[in-house]
Amino acid sequence: MTTAQMPKAAPAPEAAAVRKPPRRRREGAAWVFLSPWVLGACVLTLLPMAVSLYLSFTDYDLFNSPNWVGLRNYTQMFTEDPRYWRSVVATLTYVVIAVPLQLALALIVALALKNMKRGKGFYRSAFYAPSLLGASMSIALVWRAIFNDGGTIDNLFGTGGWVFKPGWALLAVALLTVWQFGAPMVIFLAGLQQIPGELYEAAEVDGAGRWRQFLSITVPMLSPVIFFNLVLQTIQAFQVFTPAFAISAGKGGPADSTLFYTLYLYDRGFVASHMGYASAMAWVLLIVIGVVTAVLFRTSRSWVFYASEGDR
Repeated sequence: MTTAQMPKAAPAPEAAAVRKPPRRRREGAAWVFLSPWVLGACVLTLLPMAVSLYLSFTDYDLFNSPNWVGLRNYTQMFTEDPRYWRSVVATLTYVVIAVPLQLALALIVALALKNMKRGKGFYRSAFYAPSLLGASMSIALVWRAIFNDGGTIDNLFGTGGWVFKPGWALLAVALLTVWQFGAPMVIFLAGLQQIPGELYEAAEVDGAGRWRQFLSITVPMLSPVIFFNLVLQTIQAFQVFTPAFAISAGKGGPADSTLFYTLYLYDRGFVASHMGYASAMAWVLLIVIGVVTAVLFRTSRSWVFYASEGDR
C-alpha cells in the first residue's frame, strides 16, 4: 500500500532584506545636511579669524592697504601703552567682583525657590526676566540714569552720582551684571532638584543643621553645576562691553575706571582706526580666556564632585 505523499509546502518567502546605502552615500548625505553649518562656520568664523590674525601683524587703518609690521603691535601693547594695562586692571577687577556676586545671588535665590510651595513659577519667571533683556543699550542707559547725579540712588542715599566717581562707577557696572542673574539661577534650580532628598533626611537624623547640610550635601552634589556656571559667567565677564559703553558714554571714565578691555579694543579699532592694533588685542583676549578656562578645568579636579564616578 502506497501512501500518497503530500506535496511539500513551499518555503515561506523570506523578508526582503533592508539594503543599506553604501557608506560613501551615507557620508555624502550627512555632509549635505551639515553643509549649511560648515559653510557658515568657515565664512562667518574661521575666515574672519584668519583675517584678524593676519591684521594683528599689520598697520591697518580701514582705509589703506595693510602694512606688515610684525610684532610691533604686540610690543607696543605690552610696553608702550599705559591705557592698555588700565583696561586689563579694570576688566580683571570687574571679573573678580561681578562673577562671584552673581553666582552667589543666583544660588541664594535658587535655594529659596526650591522649597517654595506657592507662586514658584511666577517668582522664577520674575527673577529670570532681567536675563531675557540681556546687556542691551536701553537697559544700560536706564541703569546709568539710576546711578547718575540726581538719579534714584543719589536721591535715596545722597551719593552724588556713582558714574562720576572712579571708585563707584565700576561697581555700578558690576551690579548691572549681578542683577541679571536669571540664567545661572535657573541652572542652579535644576541642579538642586536632582539632589536626592534621602541625603538630607539622613543628615537630619544624624543631627546635622541647615548650614552643615549645605556644606556637606548641597555644595558637593551641586559642584558640577557651580563649575558650569562659573566657566560660562567668567567667559562672558571678560567680554563685557555694552554696560561700560553706555555708563561711560564710550569713554571708559571716570579716570578709566570703566575702561574695560573690549571697550578699549573698540576705541582703538573703530574710533582711532587702528584696526591692526585692535586685532592684536582681540587675539590676546582670546588667549587669556583660553588660559583662564583651562586653569578652571584643571583646578576643578580638586573640588568638583561627580556622583556617577564616586570621586572628585
